[in-house]
Amino acid sequence: MKTHLKLYITSQGEELLYCGSPSLDMLDELAQGPADLWHSSFEQGLKNAFPEIIYQTAVHWWYLNDFENIDTAVSWRINPYAFVVRKSVWDALGGFDDIYESDLMKAFAFGTNLLRNQGGVPLYAKGLFVNEVSVDNTIPKLDRYLYFRKHFKARHSTYMLLRQYGRHLFSELKAFQHAKKRVNFLTNYKTIPVRQLEEIKGQPTVSVIIPTMFRQDYTIQLLQDFARQNYPINQAIVVDATPQEERDESLYANLELPFELVVKWQTSQGSCRARNEAITLCNGDYIIFGDDDIRVPEDYVQKHIQLLQTYNAKACNGLDIRAEHHKQNLQDLKRLYASTDAWRKLSGASSSFSNANSCVERAYVNKLVGNDINYDGGYGEDGDFGLSLAKLGLVVLHNPLAMNLHLKPPSGGYRWWNSQALIIGKKRKKQPWELNHPVKTIVPKPSPTVMYQKVKHYKPKQINEYRNKYLFLYVFKGSKLGLPLRLLKLPYRLLQFKRSLFYAKNLHKLGIRYK
Repeated sequence: MKTHLKLYITSQGEELLYCGSPSLDMLDELAQGPADLWHSSFEQGLKNAFPEIIYQTAVHWWYLNDFENIDTAVSWRINPYAFVVRKSVWDALGGFDDIYESDLMKAFAFGTNLLRNQGGVPLYAKGLFVNEVSVDNTIPKLDRYLYFRKHFKARHSTYMLLRQYGRHLFSELKAFQHAKKRVNFLTNYKTIPVRQLEEIKGQPTVSVIIPTMFRQDYTIQLLQDFARQNYPINQAIVVDATPQEERDESLYANLELPFELVVKWQTSQGSCRARNEAITLCNGDYIIFGDDDIRVPEDYVQKHIQLLQTYNAKACNGLDIRAEHHKQNLQDLKRLYASTDAWRKLSGASSSFSNANSCVERAYVNKLVGNDINYDGGYGEDGDFGLSLAKLGLVVLHNPLAMNLHLKPPSGGYRWWNSQALIIGKKRKKQPWELNHPVKTIVPKPSPTVMYQKVKHYKPKQINEYRNKYLFLYVFKGSKLGLPLRLLKLPYRLLQFKRSLFYAKNLHKLGIRYK
């Protein structure tokens, strides 16, 4: 199909291209938001189409499934005959890729790459297209393998072949071999630059949340960074879980800061509870979430607010840069940023969220209440929080301009609780996720809280596929010399996976908890 696009110019003078029959009245408002492309494919037979993408992403990608009961949502499943796109974006990226034989695969490839590799946002918008007919959602075998070979590492198409092998042996193998000859793995993508930031409108207020444990010196260092901001915060809330016998309360009392400092001594356990306790004390228009072991430059708060206002978005995830050692400073951050991969400096919809560096409009934090405390003692609570925001219909942007230096000191922090998970026997301190079933001889892997996130957000069939992919990669991703040993260990690794799933399902039965 040769895509024939018509031109529409918004009241702000921006050029949009479209095909099909969109409701033009909606375009002005949509164009002022964070998205770059809009469609209404859910009503046209394309919701959750191309499920085979799970053979690459398993359950590690927020946008594997389309979200339910929502008016707008990030979605890459574009109807090739009914969509609207910013002309600047279409021209910069070169339009659809003609390597595919089906129009649908051309549109899906454009959507996934826009979302994953090019710094853009494809958005489902209910009611934008209301008179379009349903589209055949079948993807030809050859197109599937062309897409996998071009955009993913070779092991993913091999895995897909193995998973499809028994159904249509000859045709699957033929498509696999044909695609292997025709395309190579693409590593250099055309990208969309970050929009020119606008000046901050009004005087939005900002609260900062910092949970800490055994790291009072790092927390004070971070508070002093916030005291030097170009755009001032109005409130910092520190929830300190350092045991009474090991803390110095005078350290906070002696600080002179240009904002309100609230210090809450935490008696409960876990970073999720700490953040939830802090959320109830916030009064700012925006909440910035930070870890105690980060450093932030003077324009950090300013860049968060500017990006959200420029894109007319409600939440963003900043650029977290890992320090080479825990004594580095903000001068090192400049050097490390210069050597950061280019793809991390793009914006667009994020598929991750970090409690070490994120900013969310407080009204939407309150809609979620806070972090799910089922994650305490483990990992994954911040990813769960970000995905939950996306399920509300928000575009959670990646903000490459609000960067922090993550020091990762060798001791302290809430991961002290998690370190107990590696201990077996009588010395082991029981983890919250164990509930009434303490770990004995089989250490669950992956982390039960990470598994809980998968069970919570994905379908049982997809969890089964995650298990298959997990075990496949365990066996075949390592060195060839170690292959026999990994095969011998495979039954035990499967038991570990099942045990992790057991704990995850127990947490899921409890439901989401905040206290």
